[in-house]
Order: sequence, then structure tokens, then C-alpha cells
Amino acid sequence: MLNKVTAGLLALALLLGASAAMAQSSTAKGGASAASSNQMTEEIKLLRKNVRSEKSKIMLQALNLDADQTAKFLPIYKQYDAELTKLNDLRVANIQEYAKNYADMTDNKADELVNQAISYYKKRIDLLANYYDKVRAQFGSGVAGRFVQVESQLLNIIDLQIQSNLPLLPTG
Repeated sequence: MLNKVTAGLLALALLLGASAAMAQSSTAKGGASAASSNQMTEEIKLLRKNVRSEKSKIMLQALNLDADQTAKFLPIYKQYDAELTKLNDLRVANIQEYAKNYADMTDNKADELVNQAISYYKKRIDLLANYYDKVRAQFGSGVAGRFVQVESQLLNIIDLQIQSNLPLLPTG
């Protein structure tokens, strides 16, 4: 089981790396034209759909649930994923705003963007805690704990891929 999960994590990292490289290229060039911005928006949507699909597969492999448990878990996870997707819309908008303002970043805009990012992370951890409680109520602490561990690892991989491909804030 661990090898399948590890392979899934690596596939997810590769999937994210390709898209993040495209985003970094656009940001490094000082933004994108309207046409390429629309194309990038569509690519981001497709990437997010693919990532959600891969995350779901990895999660189910890691939890190692029987058929009845899987049938009970999937609606909870799909609800979690839907809420996380809405929350991630805020993150995508913040990153797009960052890219749009990167060349002419002001202290006020930098402060605004950083505070929005911090708010996102607080909301995300609250969401995960809420779903830990839901999974625990249905399956007990063992499965719920594993859910949080695996989801946290997946989110950390996604975070690392995104953050490693964004240029640092300009100073001065």
C-alpha cells in the first residue's frame, strides 16, 4: 500500500510541477496577455480537476477502507473537497493578483496579499479540523487521524510546488 501511495504522491508532484512552471514563466515575463491569461485560467481549471482526482485516489489507497466504509467516506470527502475547492479559489485569485502586481509591487499591496494568504491558511486548517471531526464521528480516531495525515501531506506537496514556482516578493 505504501508504494502505491508514494507513487501517487510523486505523480501529483509531477502534475503540479508542470503547471507551476507555466505560471512562473508567465509571471517572470511580467504577466500574460488576455488570450494567454484565458488559456492559463483554463489550464489551471484542468489542473485543479486532475489534482482533485489524484488526491481522491491517493486518499482511498492510504485509508485502505472496505467497500462499505468507502461508500460512507466518499460523500464526506467529496463535501470536504468541494469546500476546499471554493477556498482554493481565494488562493488562485490571490496568486493572480500577485502576478498582476508583481512588477509594480507596493508595500500596501504586498501587505494586502500576505494577509490574504495568511487568512487562506487559517481557513484551510479550520476546514481540515472540521472534517477531522466528521470523519472521526463516522470511523473513529484512527481513520480520521490517517485522513488528516494524508491530506496534510498532499496539501504540503501542493503548497511546495506552488511556492517554489512563485518569485519572491521584490524588496525596496
